[in-house]
Amino acid sequence: MRLFFAILTAAFTICLTPAQAEDLGTPIGEVVLTVSGNIAQTGPDGTAQFDMGMLQALPQRSFETSTIWTEGETSFVGVPLSVLLEQIGAEGATIRATAINDYAVEIPVGSISAQDPIVAYEMDGAAMSRRQKGPLWIVYPYDSDTKYQTEVIYSRSIWQLDRLEIVK
Repeated sequence: MRLFFAILTAAFTICLTPAQAEDLGTPIGEVVLTVSGNIAQTGPDGTAQFDMGMLQALPQRSFETSTIWTEGETSFVGVPLSVLLEQIGAEGATIRATAINDYAVEIPVGSISAQDPIVAYEMDGAAMSRRQKGPLWIVYPYDSDTKYQTEVIYSRSIWQLDRLEIVK
């Protein structure tokens, strides 16, 4: 019997490719983010899809900052964009971020630090509705450094984010 399980385990391990062994998982809930383009980790349709639970399971970062779109200091929680890119094996020079209404911006991969920006999924301790710029919003800690207080950075702070495409 031990031999049977040893053979079965070996056969199962040999059949898995590295991508399958590190599978992102299948969204159980509503898909809130779809990533396409030059990525290593994909599902059957060639994209990486995330529901809110999958994003929340990734390492998170939180900070408080004022924004030009909200009143006073606001707290945000989300996954650092760099962590998300690493999770899917992204390789490219540019990210095309697109919102629900098809508004799109480009973010150079070289401008992303280990911590900033984040793909925020909580604002002031609660999930963000579409009316509140959610469910996902690319946010920088604007108050932490003047380099985050520029028109370029503000333009990259896309809300109602639902798609990322990694391009070369």
